[in-house]
Amino acid sequence: MASILRRKDTDMTQGSIPRLLIGFAIPLLIGNLFQQLYNTVDSVVVGNFVSKQALAAVGCTGPIINMLIGVFMGFSSGAGVVISQFYGAKDEEKLHDSVQTAVTLTLLLCVVLTAIGVTATPLMLRLMDTPEDVFPEAVQYLRIYFGGMSGMLVYNIGSGILRAVGDSTRPLYFLIFSTLLNTVLDVVFVRFFSWGIAGAAWATVIAQCLSAILVMLLLSRAQTAYRVDYRHLRLHRSILRKICAIGVPSALQMGITAFSNVFVQSYVNRFESSCMAGWAAYNRIDAFAMLPLMSLSLSITTFVGQNLGAGDYGRARSAPRVGMLMGLVIMAVILTPLMIFAPTLVKLFNGDAEVIRYGTWFIRVISPFYLTFAANQVYMGVLRGAGNTRTTMFVSLGSFVLFRQVYLYISYHLGGGLTAVTLGYPVGWVLCTVLLSAYYHGRHNTLLYPERAAAE
Repeated sequence: MASILRRKDTDMTQGSIPRLLIGFAIPLLIGNLFQQLYNTVDSVVVGNFVSKQALAAVGCTGPIINMLIGVFMGFSSGAGVVISQFYGAKDEEKLHDSVQTAVTLTLLLCVVLTAIGVTATPLMLRLMDTPEDVFPEAVQYLRIYFGGMSGMLVYNIGSGILRAVGDSTRPLYFLIFSTLLNTVLDVVFVRFFSWGIAGAAWATVIAQCLSAILVMLLLSRAQTAYRVDYRHLRLHRSILRKICAIGVPSALQMGITAFSNVFVQSYVNRFESSCMAGWAAYNRIDAFAMLPLMSLSLSITTFVGQNLGAGDYGRARSAPRVGMLMGLVIMAVILTPLMIFAPTLVKLFNGDAEVIRYGTWFIRVISPFYLTFAANQVYMGVLRGAGNTRTTMFVSLGSFVLFRQVYLYISYHLGGGLTAVTLGYPVGWVLCTVLLSAYYHGRHNTLLYPERAAAE
């Protein structure tokens, strides 16, 4: 217990940049792997022990869950940037106030998002044209999940606080424990108790709540400026404004982008349930394949935030070059086995021949575009760390929502069929990368290049 309570924050304002990025990203990557195991274990268990309809039900809930979680994660990222900048500036008073504000805001959002999730579940499933043979189980799964989502939200803000000060290790310990517990409970509730899809939902909720308790116990006992002090929990107005200035654009970006994926799912739902199950399997595999990039992007955000807080603009501007090289190499390594072993990976979720065929198709068409996704994640990480979430919001919404929805509507109604739907994600990634690259290298990027503002 003593080793877990010992400080493990990291000062990223000095030292080798690649070493810092890799050292910070690896625990994040491992943690994200276990985070993805939550829903993936649900999919594997219900797909093998219940039915392919149950697998489709769990799969089609993903966009809805991600929509509400995305709204929260936007605010969380705003809090993380503010905390990392105060940490880099060595301002302990503001660091303390920002942590108390972030936790208070999270508790308020727990109430709001839980209420929205539980009450709006049937409406959101109808918007996706969820088939009748899948609808009842999807409603059941979502309502249980949203009823207990406070555990997931509290865990994420707690781990976000630790990541903002350079500690990506200790949240991992708790996440590994709770994920293993989720796996055991999934098998017990679904396989042995025969609770069906409800058992998978309850297993996830119980495990997430435990991870929340553990991370908050750690933060409340920390002997540092970022300690959570329940007596001082309040919304500090100046800190809240800073968090909202960064967090609201991120919340809108993530929430609306996830909401647009509800409509992508609605196009998939127009095909047979085997296609839906194949798409569900692909999405789980896709989430794992992208984890190294997501972890690298979060690492870059913390690095840039701390260095800008310390006033070292040159060091902060090194992140895109180093990060881009690392991201492209990582994805090149992942792509080959992904393409070769696609059928085997899909079979882990369901052995139906049609499910395997559809899932393999999705993987082999979409995954080559991961190289483009790598580039936009690096740029997003840099701009988030600089506190410029408005640009990432407008670019993401334009690429992933407006352009993607227009593309899907036109191509589908012109007879593009499944191929057109499958390319919906890649075309958005390509446009996003082009726009972010143009902005970063353009004259309006003054947060990382303050001399440009002075020149004007």
